[in-house]
Order: sequence, then structure tokens, then C-alpha cells
Amino acid sequence: MLNKSLANILRTTKKHLSLLETLGVKNVKDFLMYFPRSYTDASEFTQIIDVRTDQINVIKGKLSNLFNMRTKTGVKITRGLFTDESGSIQVVWFNQPHLIKMLPRNKDIILSGKAKLSMGKISLQSPGYEIIKQYEEQIHTGRIVPVYHETEGLNSKWMREKLKPLVDEWIVLFDEYMPEEILKEHNLLDYKTAIKNIHFPESDEILDKAQERLAFDELFLLQLKVLQKKWLWRSAAEPFSKKIETKSEILKDCIKSIGFELTNAQKKVIKEILEDLKQPFPMSRLIQGDVGSGKTIVAAIAALNVVKNGFQVAIMAPTEILAKQHYQTFIKVLNRFGLNIQFIAGSTTKSQKDDIVMQMKTGTVDIIIGTHSLIQEGIGFKNLGLAIIDEQHRFGVKQREILKSYGSPHLLNMTATPIPRTLAITIYGDQDLSIIDEMPKGRQEILTKVVPETKRIEAYRWVEDQVNKGRQAFIICPLIDESDVLQVKSVLNEFAFLSEHIFPKLKLGLLHGKLKQEEKDKIMSDFKENKINLLVSTSVIEVGIDVPNATIMLIEGSERFGLSQLHQFRGRVGRGEHKSYCFLFTGTLSEEGNKRMKAMETYSSGFKLSEIDLELRGPGEVYGVRQSGIPDLKMASLTDSKTIEKARVSAQKIIEKDPLLKTYEKLAEKIAELQEIHVQD
Repeated sequence: MLNKSLANILRTTKKHLSLLETLGVKNVKDFLMYFPRSYTDASEFTQIIDVRTDQINVIKGKLSNLFNMRTKTGVKITRGLFTDESGSIQVVWFNQPHLIKMLPRNKDIILSGKAKLSMGKISLQSPGYEIIKQYEEQIHTGRIVPVYHETEGLNSKWMREKLKPLVDEWIVLFDEYMPEEILKEHNLLDYKTAIKNIHFPESDEILDKAQERLAFDELFLLQLKVLQKKWLWRSAAEPFSKKIETKSEILKDCIKSIGFELTNAQKKVIKEILEDLKQPFPMSRLIQGDVGSGKTIVAAIAALNVVKNGFQVAIMAPTEILAKQHYQTFIKVLNRFGLNIQFIAGSTTKSQKDDIVMQMKTGTVDIIIGTHSLIQEGIGFKNLGLAIIDEQHRFGVKQREILKSYGSPHLLNMTATPIPRTLAITIYGDQDLSIIDEMPKGRQEILTKVVPETKRIEAYRWVEDQVNKGRQAFIICPLIDESDVLQVKSVLNEFAFLSEHIFPKLKLGLLHGKLKQEEKDKIMSDFKENKINLLVSTSVIEVGIDVPNATIMLIEGSERFGLSQLHQFRGRVGRGEHKSYCFLFTGTLSEEGNKRMKAMETYSSGFKLSEIDLELRGPGEVYGVRQSGIPDLKMASLTDSKTIEKARVSAQKIIEKDPLLKTYEKLAEKIAELQEIHVQD
């Protein structure tokens, strides 16, 4: 019943129905789940004698002397006198002559709006109105009034008028699906009451309770889904034949040969991975580590252990630059152990690819490192024991599932984009979490400064001086081609301008995503060998670039990037022995932009910056909603650690008791419904 089309229910036009559809509202249920974005408290009436110009006034009284007139400039004005027991006030509406027929005289109505002082007289300017009808509830005034996300042609007043009868008539069809024990434990409002009061709250207190219930629901269902997924992932692999023992002596030899001491955080994470690999079910673990914290070394040690147990390892990275960086690191760290390590990507020739795939299928490849090429048709493994996905949020949900499907391997995800714990346990709750929160010894602190436009030339001269002393620099631009719309520096134009006018004596290189892979490789190779002094680039260098001699990161249009991305850029420097710097050039900054730039100057921790980014911009902007499977939360906040923790514990109890939700039919239906929505998205 709740899936009935609004076309059969609402008395309205096709245009309005079409506009609702653009908001994702097609049926009765969609409309009732279209929650207000905010509320206006119009529950307290103001007497006319107390009307103020600096607030919304809600007054109840009678209208008289209503007439239309036209000004010399052609503006139609409707004037009237509004009276209550304390006095009278002039009321004015502009270009609404129809009101003279709509508004009753000398009957109770409610007006709400701001007052204005003009020529010594105070008047209400274009107030909202509501005619009081006996036995009917006020919905626009005289209460806490819901305000909805609007689109041109659909305003909140229209939505309230259409929603009120729907709420009254259809709310009874919403079934309670939350287990009774959870409702009692957290003192939650029942589902019907919550939905009713989210639209038309009876009081501030019950509105708070409605928001609490619906926010809890979103976080609870989200976590129940990922915890069930975790249980299914473990149970589906039985009988599991990939228990991997720890080859302690080999690993000690490897760690000793690295040439530097591992941090305590790296040692802890390696121990967690090795323990997981011994379990009678496949590992599913997420490693979070800040830029330069040493995740790749940890992955290489884990891979060595898996190979020495007779299994293959696959590592997938989102870009060829990053995949190649991993390939070089693995070769360097594991070269003494006689492993067959191969690389596969878009630039690999067909004959090379065919040969490598044949080796993968026959089991002669020990470790294969590549891009999306690893999940293309025709790829296979003889005995894949471990799949490692780097920068997992850069891959779609389905792409990640393909790599997991090669015979239930152990799964290790890695990200250099630190995720706040609240977000990580909610979204990636099907994975165990490891955090490398310690930097290797000797890692440089990077001085970060926002450079005002007046200091631009001075900054350029300083950069040139540093290059003359032997250093190198990155210059990042947001776009490849010039954009009149965005008014941000194009990398092509900037490269030409800097080469000709600013740094004519220096060697500049240009790097962007539209170049062929061999061109990118040549440029990066020249930059590493210091044949290029300044590398002008797009965000293609966000991850996977390691040039210890590069000590300056200069970012144009910094306000166009999120904090996590700016932090990734900054992490490309500070990798050698020299002091490193990050300069942020900006356009006009909004209040939020100012906060983000200040945060970059103040904090060096990616984890701290990710929390600020999440608060300022929300999960969709920071992590890419559709790409990473993060839903659009209507009521809950992923920074609300208290509700997240409560929801997590409740979801955990349900899964421990009944992982397939056989005794929780309504809950199982709700989870299936969520998954269906997600698949459609």
C-alpha cells in the first residue's frame, strides 16, 4: 500500500509530480520518508504591541480594510489592517492581488513574518498566512513548522499541505521492525510516532525523541548490515583451507634486511595480520595509516609470509603510478627471497599480459601487482591466498567484490586517507581495523602556510632560491584545461606561464591524467633523477609518488580540494633529510574555506584533519558516497560517536544471537529493502 504512486493519491498537477520525482519522491512511502531539513518555531504568538523588526512575528487576529492598489512603477500592492486585543498593524503584500479574494475579513487568521519600519510606521511585509478552521490543526503557523529541501516550483508550504493528510491517513501502515528489547533498552519512540512527529512535531521534546529514534535506526541498520556481511564472509568460506602459519625466521630475516627499524605501530599491525591469517576463516582487515607511515612495508611482509606458505598474492591499486610504486617497493624489500613478482596494468602489452596471466593461472607468479587490470575478464589464479586493495575507497563496491571472489582469499584493504573511527566502524564494520598512527624516525615535519596574493612573487623567488640550492618542487593545479566557470588555474596554462615568465631559467615538467603512460613514466623518472626542477601537475600525484629530494609543495586553488586531499598532496614532500614546505594559494575563501586552510596550517595529523573534513563537508563530499557505499543519511550524523556506539553494540548482540535474522523477520525485510535501494543506486 505504501508503494502506491502519488499520481493516484495527491490532488495535484503532472508538473508537481514530476518535480517531486526529481527529489526522489515517487510513492507514498517516499514522501513520508522525505524528512524536513529544519524547523521554524512559530508556536508562540506575539501580541501586535510587542512586534519586532529583528525576528519572525507570529500574530493571531482579524484582517480588515483589505484593498488592492498599483504604484506608479506598476507594482501591485495589497494592503490591510490587522488587529488583535493589543492593537493594530498595517499589512502589505506585493504582486499578490488574488489574496483579496482568498483572505477572510473579520475572522481569526494567523500571520507570520518580519516587520519593517518605513516612514515612521511599522508594518508586516508579505507575511505568511493561515486561515483558522474549526477542528483543523494549524500546519504553517502557531506550531513548530517543518521546512523541507525545496526545488523551484515546490516550496515547503505546498509540501506541508500535501503531507499532512498523508501523515494522518497512511502512518498506520508503517510496521515497527525494531526489536522490543532494543526499544526498551534505549528508551526509543515507536516508529509510527517518530515519523509523525518528524513532520508535524507536537513539542520540542517529542521532536528530539523522533530525531533520536530515526538517527538510531539509520546507524543501527547500517551496522547490522555490515556485521551480517562479516559473518557471511567468514561462514561462506568453510571448509576453509587457507590457514596460513607464521614463518617467523623468514620474517625476521626480511625485517632485518630492510635497513631501518619498524615503528611500534607497524609491528603491532603485522602481529594483528599474522594472527588473522591463522584463523579458520578468511581475514578481512582494513589498515589505516597516514601518508608516509609505512603501510607498504607491512603489506610486503604479510605477502612474503603468505607466499612462503605456498599461496599467491595480488595487490590492486587505483592508478598505474601507485601500482608501479608498490611494485618497485616489493622488488626492493623482497628481492633476496627469490620470488616471481609481476606487474600488470593498462600499459602492459597484450603479449606480456597473456604471458603473465598464464603464469598466474599455473601458479608460477608469486605476487602480482596491478591496477583494474587484475579484475578484468580472463584473469585467474591457481591458489590466491591474499588479496590486498590499496586506497580501497577509490574502487567501487562491485570492483572490490570481484577480487574477493577468486577462491575466498584473505583480504587486506589499505588506505592513506585516514578515516575517523566513527565513520570507519559504521561504514567498514565488516572489516577489522588496524591503525598505523606513528611515523617512521626521521620523517620531516612539513611547514604549511597560506600565501596571500600579495606575497605570491616573493614565494616564487623563494622557491627558485631553494631549487638553486638543489631542491625540487611540486606545483598542483585543479584542472587540465582553462575553465571560465570555475576560474581556477589550468595546469596547461599555468605550465606555459611559469615556464616563460616566472621560472625561465629552471627546468619544468608537466604531468596530468591525459598523458600516455609512457609519457608519465618518463616525466616521473626525470623528476626523480632531478632532471626536472619543478613538476607542474594535476591531482594525479595525490598518491604513490616518492621523491625524497622534493621539499616544496605549492597548491593552486587550494580551496577546491578537501582537507584529506590537501593532506595527501602535502605528504609527497618531507620524505628526505631536508626541511619541507607546503604553500597554499587560494581564491576567494568562504567561511568553511577559511576553516579548512587554518586547519591545514595547524594540524599535521591526517586523522585530525579527516575529522574536521567530515564535520565541515559530510561523508559524501569527503569519501565519495556512491563510490564507497556510504549512504545518504537523512537524520544521523557520522560524527555522533555516542549514538554510533549504542547502535553498534545493539547490532552486535543481534548478530551474535541470530546472524541470519530468522527470528527477526521484520528486521530481515528492512535490511533486504536497504540492499535493494543500494543496488538500484
